[in-house]
Amino acid sequence: MAKAVWFAQAGGPEVLEVREVEVGTPGPGEARVRHMAVGLNFADTYFRTGYYPVPLPNGMGVEASGVVEAVGEGVDGFAPGDRVTYTGSPLGAYSTERVMPASSLIHLPDEIGHETAAAMTMRGLTAAYLLRRIDPFLRAGDTILLHAAAGGVGLIVSQWANLLGLRVIGTVSSPEKADLALAHGCDEIIHYTREDVPARVRELTDGQGVAVAYDPVGRDTFEGSLASLKRRGMLVCAGTASGPVPPIDALQLAMRGSLYVTRPALADYIADPAERAELAGELFGHVAAGRIRIEINQRYALDDAVQAHSDLEARRTTGSSVFVVQE
Repeated sequence: MAKAVWFAQAGGPEVLEVREVEVGTPGPGEARVRHMAVGLNFADTYFRTGYYPVPLPNGMGVEASGVVEAVGEGVDGFAPGDRVTYTGSPLGAYSTERVMPASSLIHLPDEIGHETAAAMTMRGLTAAYLLRRIDPFLRAGDTILLHAAAGGVGLIVSQWANLLGLRVIGTVSSPEKADLALAHGCDEIIHYTREDVPARVRELTDGQGVAVAYDPVGRDTFEGSLASLKRRGMLVCAGTASGPVPPIDALQLAMRGSLYVTRPALADYIADPAERAELAGELFGHVAAGRIRIEINQRYALDDAVQAHSDLEARRTTGSSVFVVQE
């Protein structure tokens, strides 16, 4: 029997429950994976609350790292004993073992540990497409605005942006988070709880604004992000931690400097196996070489899933968080 976290109704963290489940044998195109570590992501809360509707009851989690135990008919490229990581549907990563589509798996280099992989696969691939795919006109020397700069994605984006020669202005809510963001590559910090973000951005950019604003917060920061852009700048709505963004008036985008707004999803940037392999290869190369450090600041057991979600939603976490499944 395996252990798994499920939820039977949408709601707060308390709806999560730990169950004993039968894993079964992988069918055609499937693999059975024994998890070593599982990623905790803010997007997990969207499924739990019903913001991302899914059939219920259902498992929880979309990211984990582990070892292949068995493969089904027709699976090429993976074999028992392979170290793997993954991110994406179907739900069910919060578990000690599971059967899943082999097509979702990514080979994990020996130089990268399982906890690191679980902490970085979704966040790292998100950082990869945000910086390497979203804006083809982004160049070394450009300035970007990065909200939630001390979060898991933020810490990776800021380090990677440095490698690309970008100047990073990060927003944070506390001195402790400011120190963390600065240590991971932010050039300047804005304390959004006591500073006017757009006004401060203009001060830091000689009135020009930033080329790109990466905003995983949503409703609370949307207007400030738009107001921080330079002419023909781009707002990347990368999440909705504070709620969905308001309706967009296309004419206002023209009047404010021919601005661009996009709401991308990771799934559309890793759907093509070749593109996913390219992004993963670049990410793994940076991490294995030490050019990008993965900050794991919270570790939980699967039995502590309720506490983990509570901490995440209360913004008590920094960097990445993982469930440690196997010591």
